[in-house]
Amino acid sequence: MHGHKNLSVYAVIIGVIFYWQHVVFAQSIQIANPLSTINEAGEVVTMTDNVKVYGSFHFSESCTFDSEKNLIIAMNAGNRLEEDDDDGYVSLINPDGSAHTIRWIGASREGLELHDPIGSAVRNGLLYTVDRGFVRSFDQATGQPLDSFPVPGSTFLNGIRVTEDGTIYASNTRPEGRLYKVTADGEPSLLVDGEPLNVPNGVAIDPDGNIVVVNIGDNAVLTFNSDGELIRTEYAHEAGNDGLVILEDGTKYVSSVRFGSVSRIRPGQDAEVIAAGIPSAASMCYDSIQHQLVIPMNNNNSLAFVGLDD
Repeated sequence: MHGHKNLSVYAVIIGVIFYWQHVVFAQSIQIANPLSTINEAGEVVTMTDNVKVYGSFHFSESCTFDSEKNLIIAMNAGNRLEEDDDDGYVSLINPDGSAHTIRWIGASREGLELHDPIGSAVRNGLLYTVDRGFVRSFDQATGQPLDSFPVPGSTFLNGIRVTEDGTIYASNTRPEGRLYKVTADGEPSLLVDGEPLNVPNGVAIDPDGNIVVVNIGDNAVLTFNSDGELIRTEYAHEAGNDGLVILEDGTKYVSSVRFGSVSRIRPGQDAEVIAAGIPSAASMCYDSIQHQLVIPMNNNNSLAFVGLDD
């Protein structure tokens, strides 16, 4: 009899714990405003248009573009060497590279868990990032945290892309090269394990809905179908690749984080170099309004901008 009572008590305790975990997770976080000050009269004054502020980054590894706001969303991993830092944040950047909101997500840590956001993507009003074994999502308009899906077995999630139906594809760079698939409701599975993945990094979706991955370990640009079957291999100019952008016409842009070049691969053609000498050219994004590539530079704490002429 006592055993049944104890089990009931334990069940109640566990239920309360889960309830409060849900409440805490659903809690709103403080979102920062654009750069401003408080004047002598105690009024908030937004920075005037004739002032430009550059910088604000702390190990920015990836970016994505918000075409509704005409802003670049830059992920900042912070102090990556610290085990439990929880100091990742997200910046909003104007298309000319000046800072709009330095800590849009991360102005306050209350209600927020974001350690080392690496790859990022936007789709259907959601901002996604991979962060220490989790795929996290945020409301793209407000910055409020939404889901946090664990990916068991992953060791270093890196690149990420999301399809129209909310299916997530994320690369696992090391020590085992893998490509994971996570459904819109958070069910993970292993799509590709090992070769031809060779320290895989950037991920993109092509116009046909195939998943494209670039390797750090070689210059291969690998196209897989939704079943994980390799259907095409192309080659960037150099190895050591990180960033991958695919335009609507199928043209691919690949950035080499190790060697600093940006390759353009038009459909059916060999790669050509369109930019070079960019230190730590990481997971870039495409600004579809200004028609430019935006390339985070990791521990250089900078963004590079490459205008496209086609």
